[in-house]
Amino acid sequence: MFVKITTSGDRRYVQLVESYRDDAGRVKKRTVATLGRLDQLGGELDSVINGLLKVSGRQPASGISSTPAITFESARALGDVWTLTELWNSLGFSELRRVFRRTRHAIDVEALIRVMVFNRLCDPDSKLGVLRWLETVALPQVDSKSITHQQLLRAMDALVDHAGAVDAAVAALLRPMIDQDLSVVFYDLTTIRTEGLSAEAHDVRQFGMAKEGVIARQFMLGVVQTAEGLPIYHEVFDGNAAETKTLLPTLRTVLARFPSVRRLILVADRGLLSLDNLAALNDVRLSNGQALEFILAVPGRRYSEFADLLAPFHRTECRAATQEVIGELAWNGLRLVVAHDPVRAAEQTGRRNERIDALVAQADQWAGKLDGQDAGAKHRGRKLSDSGAKARFFHAVSEAHLSQIIKVNLKTDLFSYDIDARAHKLAQMMDGKLLLVTNASDLDAPRIVACYKSLADIERGFRVLKSELEIGPVYHRLPERIRAHAAICFMALILHRVMRWRLQAAGTGLSPDRALDTLRRIQHHRVRLDAAQPVTGVSSISAEQAKVLGALNVRKPVASEQLALL
Repeated sequence: MFVKITTSGDRRYVQLVESYRDDAGRVKKRTVATLGRLDQLGGELDSVINGLLKVSGRQPASGISSTPAITFESARALGDVWTLTELWNSLGFSELRRVFRRTRHAIDVEALIRVMVFNRLCDPDSKLGVLRWLETVALPQVDSKSITHQQLLRAMDALVDHAGAVDAAVAALLRPMIDQDLSVVFYDLTTIRTEGLSAEAHDVRQFGMAKEGVIARQFMLGVVQTAEGLPIYHEVFDGNAAETKTLLPTLRTVLARFPSVRRLILVADRGLLSLDNLAALNDVRLSNGQALEFILAVPGRRYSEFADLLAPFHRTECRAATQEVIGELAWNGLRLVVAHDPVRAAEQTGRRNERIDALVAQADQWAGKLDGQDAGAKHRGRKLSDSGAKARFFHAVSEAHLSQIIKVNLKTDLFSYDIDARAHKLAQMMDGKLLLVTNASDLDAPRIVACYKSLADIERGFRVLKSELEIGPVYHRLPERIRAHAAICFMALILHRVMRWRLQAAGTGLSPDRALDTLRRIQHHRVRLDAAQPVTGVSSISAEQAKVLGALNVRKPVASEQLALL
């Protein structure tokens, strides 16, 4: 153990630091206690030095008076986990304790789930990493010393065993936060990477196309969110599941969980539209008999089906437009809302034409080389063949997503291609356009477009899951453990969103992560004087920290009896 001086801004602090070895045998350092600011210690520091000399059997330096020996037994982060505990209890998550009363596992499942949820928000790590994290925090209402890795896994198993009751309890605490008269909900899916090559029965880890555009072993996570950004439901699907087949099962579950909602408008992205979905969605009814309303984006691959319908609108409204144009057409008994952005259209057209010009230049170069070879000309490098030129050009066209416009003739012996002028003109007409299909009769076209563009908020929720909460990659092997991991991350996302709401409402300008980082510096200390009983206390709370606590509607931390065991 040694003394270390750390600097924060223009202030210097004195800390007691010790070295230790982690599970891998690497030497690391951790702070045992912060003694205070160097410029404010004065005689207190002399007292500590004197006490240490006495304990070691040495004589105190002259002029230093005899003082009690001070032992700093622990200094752990308190403010962040205290805040999360207060939010957990006030929102009603503590009701999960009733769900797990009759679990087959002789452990406090609710407390263990709470520990894993808080870890996702404070310092996301593996389940073994959770144990290391517990050594650094003063978690209220939890005896962290008795928690084992096996207990965390058993708690995850219990979470899946009681999934129905857990989902019902979470839905109950969410209902007061949902608008019962009109709820606009957003549904989207994302892919979560997994590791490991083992095969399990009913494995959700499947190879599929990830959002990054690569084939990966993954599972799919569907999330339903309100217009305010509150996540209300999640579901785990196989990694190769078709997006269109996930919508209806998820929707029916949401309607069953929130039967008091009197009107529901579903907003979903392009990958979820199919004729089968539209027919089935028209048949869905709420508990009060009200028809489900929806706003669905038309996927780009289907834009050609609307060419004849859109041509007059494009000619009269879009060609000369200098700002966004929003119009409406009728399609298959539904409303087709069209939004045209001329700036975006020009950008898309320009980038496509650049790619086409580059590919045509390359093709002309190869054609010239082939003609020269046929005429007996010699060129440096490897000889080019017609079949090789066709293969390379076809690959380049496919990579540029221009195979509908540039047609490579694969049936002839000679290298040749054509530009499909009609397809090129159609692509230019569709540039800058957003096509939405809806059955909502009382919302005007601009409101329909605005509702759809709010879907970006659910994508921010996915970014939180993947970055701040670090939901993936997932190293769990069993499908049940993967579902439990997703449920833990979902609960963490709810807490994250509630914190975000309150911080924004208070005008703090802080993200939940910045707020937790600020509160993390509130510490719980345990100090012993000579042989007396240890004394516990909480470090001073700064004005900034008090402001964050006030914004989150959380009382200031205190050294309660529940923390005295540390």
